[in-house]
Amino acid sequence: MADSTAALSIRGVTKEFATPEGGVVRALDDVSLEIDEGSFTVLLGPSGCGKTTLLRSIAGLETPDAGEIRLRGERIDDEPVWKRRVNTVFQSYALFPHMTVAQNIAFGLEMDRVPKAEIAKAVESSLAMVRLEGLGGRRPSQLSGGQQQRVALARALAKKPEVLLLDEPLSALDLKLRRGMQMELKRLQRETSITFVLVTHDQEEAMAMADTVAVFDSGRIAQVGEPRDVYLRPRTRFVADFIGEANVLPATFLSDRADVDALGVLEADLLSGTEGLTSGQPGFVAMRPENILWSRDEQGQARVVDVTFVGGDLHIDVLVGEHPCAIRTSSHVAEPPRVGEALRLEFPAGSVRWVTD
Repeated sequence: MADSTAALSIRGVTKEFATPEGGVVRALDDVSLEIDEGSFTVLLGPSGCGKTTLLRSIAGLETPDAGEIRLRGERIDDEPVWKRRVNTVFQSYALFPHMTVAQNIAFGLEMDRVPKAEIAKAVESSLAMVRLEGLGGRRPSQLSGGQQQRVALARALAKKPEVLLLDEPLSALDLKLRRGMQMELKRLQRETSITFVLVTHDQEEAMAMADTVAVFDSGRIAQVGEPRDVYLRPRTRFVADFIGEANVLPATFLSDRADVDALGVLEADLLSGTEGLTSGQPGFVAMRPENILWSRDEQGQARVVDVTFVGGDLHIDVLVGEHPCAIRTSSHVAEPPRVGEALRLEFPAGSVRWVTD
């Protein structure tokens, strides 16, 4: 049975595509995910990981080879696109250039044969929702990129979908505008209480907007959770490395300690994520650059190879044995380390995370 609190229930979805060489690539491999009603969920991962294929499967633009997709408990993966109570905002905006802003917003409602008076009200309220009042008579070419994106959002929201799907909608915008639109999307989601599902490869974008992040790796979901939880408690080497910045070193678990390549033995109080491990088990430890403490010590484990001033931060790159390692600290440190110096590295309790391959 699907979760009664879920807007979308995705169960065991698999999708394969034929390659030009005659082979097969599995874009989705037995993917299951519950997306809560009224939540903002982000599907995050690198290109080719399967996140867009899942979004297109929800929209009805791809047909899964196996599994099922349910919207509020009703199966939709076998329904045609126009019968699904979802709407999609594409990366390209897909606005009709020969129509005005108001006509673009009204188009879907007209196709649904909504009465003209209701369409007029919906267009007006949608323009107000995205803060484009008074611009209904303009053509898309007369708008900025950010304004065009707002029109695409208004058009999708005008039909009051149960789920709004967003396929990398901000990737065409410059950095400053993209950050502004991130806040706009969060505001719209809160005000409408519509379930938003957004695809992106941008980790910062996912962290800024999501209630829940689903991290994809090679057609599978590697981890699902709140942004803070995924960042602080990654379960795999891939998630630790993909979300933010992490130093990942080979290690062996020893009862309640970890023997870390080039760092030596780290005691139990420094470690997290070791539940269920057996002594002698190989794996990796992940350390966030901002959690590493350093001091000058000729017998230290690390050798400085580069020091870069970046505004309020100081980026210190070191070698631990043969392993590169990044340290991020305040640029206000009285005496930054110099290239070639030896440093002793220390870690706060619980800041070293055990991860699998």
